[in-house]
Amino acid sequence: MRVTCRHLEAAATSLKPRTSTTHPTPYSWVNPVTVASSAGLPLIPGSGPLAGRTIAIKDNISYTSAPSSCSSSILRDYNPPYDATCVKSLVRAGARIAGQTKMDEFGMGSLTTHLPSHCTPVHNPASPTEDEPPRSAGGSSGGSAAAVAEGSVWVALGTDTGGSVRLPASYCGVVGLKPSYGMISRRGVVSYADSLDCVGILARDVGSVQGVFDIISHPDEGDMTCVSSSARAKASSILSDHLASSLSPLVHPSETEREIAGLRIGIPENTLDSPPELLSYLQSKGAIVQRVSIPSLQLALPAYYVLASAEASSNLGRFGGGWYGSPFERDARNDTESGVERRRRIRTEGFGAEVKKRILAGTYALSADEFNNTYLKALQLRRLLRRDYQTLFRIPHPLQTSQLPNTTPKSEGVDIILHPTAICTAPLLDSSPSDEHKKHTVKGSEEYAQDLLTVPASLAGLPAMSVPAGRGEDGWPVGISVTSQWGMEGLVFRLGKVIEGWTKGT
Repeated sequence: MRVTCRHLEAAATSLKPRTSTTHPTPYSWVNPVTVASSAGLPLIPGSGPLAGRTIAIKDNISYTSAPSSCSSSILRDYNPPYDATCVKSLVRAGARIAGQTKMDEFGMGSLTTHLPSHCTPVHNPASPTEDEPPRSAGGSSGGSAAAVAEGSVWVALGTDTGGSVRLPASYCGVVGLKPSYGMISRRGVVSYADSLDCVGILARDVGSVQGVFDIISHPDEGDMTCVSSSARAKASSILSDHLASSLSPLVHPSETEREIAGLRIGIPENTLDSPPELLSYLQSKGAIVQRVSIPSLQLALPAYYVLASAEASSNLGRFGGGWYGSPFERDARNDTESGVERRRRIRTEGFGAEVKKRILAGTYALSADEFNNTYLKALQLRRLLRRDYQTLFRIPHPLQTSQLPNTTPKSEGVDIILHPTAICTAPLLDSSPSDEHKKHTVKGSEEYAQDLLTVPASLAGLPAMSVPAGRGEDGWPVGISVTSQWGMEGLVFRLGKVIEGWTKGT
């Protein structure tokens, strides 16, 4: 699959800082050390498995050497006092942080268009031709996906709440992983929705994603939602036993990770169809492909937006100028204002329209009159969705102590669920497109529908990875989503590499 990319040396010299008002760039901050390296200046060589590798991080992941603004005016020029745990792990492994990438403000969006006025736009670099009008890189981790797709970094970190890593990966033609909830520490990540947020990984191939995952996935006492060593060991043991007992014997031992003979793959009903050529290829490799039903799948999107908005309204309550705020706001403080007036003004001026909309929606859902009818029903739908997934998988949940009733027999269950990542290719960014491109433009509530196929795995806390699967009729990339049981990232990587091989061979 061909992606229009610039070479690293050329791209690094063209990256612009946040103050640029003319050049579209995925970056909000560029590390001067990385720019110096691209210019040929000598650097002290690092050590470790990631020595010499350049990695970008999303603007909501704390890094003491750079401002972490979450692409919001209310946090402009905010410098975190410590590095996020995932960043520490990367640096210890020898990686160089190349820069921070733009995002939808506080992670709320699917197109990376909800940016403050001082930010330049993010364009999708995966254009099939040079004269194509600019398209979205997806969101909210669109900057990270664009940085990887254009070739200016090896890997980028993003965050995934309801598809914010997988959707940009699909649009930009790269690989994007949302791990099992709790597998990667969220310490140092600015919260949007705590029960959904995950640190994700974007790269140009599955092997690179897996390599970074192995380094940053570990227990962390600083994050109470990060799973323990014992839970990880149990998941690893279950996966090893399953591979040994359920998959067919390996024909070529040197190709262990690519072997999928005996793997059972479920194709959900009432979703977009996966490429028939891909399914035939997987069957030729020995996989068993079957249709499955997930009754609660169509209810996932409204449940997600109720829960995510409710958690956001609580999390963003801390941003009112008391503990966080820009230096300009501190210098311009008006002593005649009351505390309530100042907080109202700062939040009115500092938050963008989309953030305000979701705060209001979440506050409404948590109000006394609507709590039972809205928030609790969304929690119930989430529970039903989780049950639907568990009745399909033949691999037991490592953290589940009891068997669910009416569970599908092991011989009939599936190991993987496969479906397209997005409902369409990358939408146009042009606000007034020509008639021939109008059908590719997303406006208003249509933006929320982009998450239709990604939020179910987020609500269930399952690992899901978008892998490039060719191009659509318009020539832009499409991605296929690979979802498995909690803790079964190894199985996701295994099938992802097979799909990757098919894509490169077509």
